[in-house]
Amino acid sequence: MHPDNQLSIARYRRHAAGYDASARRTMALRLRTIALLQLRPGDVVLDVGAGTGLSYAPLLQAVGAGGRVLAVEQSPDMFALAERRVQQHGWPQLWHIQSAAEDVQLPHAPDALLFNYVHDITRSPQAVTNLLRQARPGARIAMAGMKFFPWWTGPLNLLAWLKNRPYNARATDLWQPWDKVAARCQDFHVGSTQGGMGYIAHGRLISP
Repeated sequence: MHPDNQLSIARYRRHAAGYDASARRTMALRLRTIALLQLRPGDVVLDVGAGTGLSYAPLLQAVGAGGRVLAVEQSPDMFALAERRVQQHGWPQLWHIQSAAEDVQLPHAPDALLFNYVHDITRSPQAVTNLLRQARPGARIAMAGMKFFPWWTGPLNLLAWLKNRPYNARATDLWQPWDKVAARCQDFHVGSTQGGMGYIAHGRLISP
């Protein structure tokens, strides 16, 4: 396992128990990001870095009974909470696995991929390559996360770093955290959120 992955697992171990409560303040942004995927009944969608499974219900609702939600999460502590959520609801159209994004092998090719606050994954070339090579040509992609303010704001970026560091191994790599995914997409659009400290983006995977 990559050292960055080990550090990320250790950091999320400290946050897993309180994650759902802390994520309530960004739930509206999560749903906005999911909406950018333009999911249709019967679609297969991949939830990258699914955490405790907070996106499972809206994704399943969007793809319907004929669709499929795939999910990958490397943190054993976060995955245990997601598994508890799955057991409570008994979702038959959901497949999820505890695995590093660099290594996961998907059972189906996704029509859409959700990257919601998964900074370390989007900064890993191996993870991005592994996930996108398994997607359908033209797959829809939506992303949200943290970023630095413009360089000229100076000390404000200390705030962005401080907010990112407790969760992510690559906390300083916030200038264009979407660029590794964007390089493989067409019609890629990025907008600011959270007063400039966050971003939301979407595009389509370029066909090989």
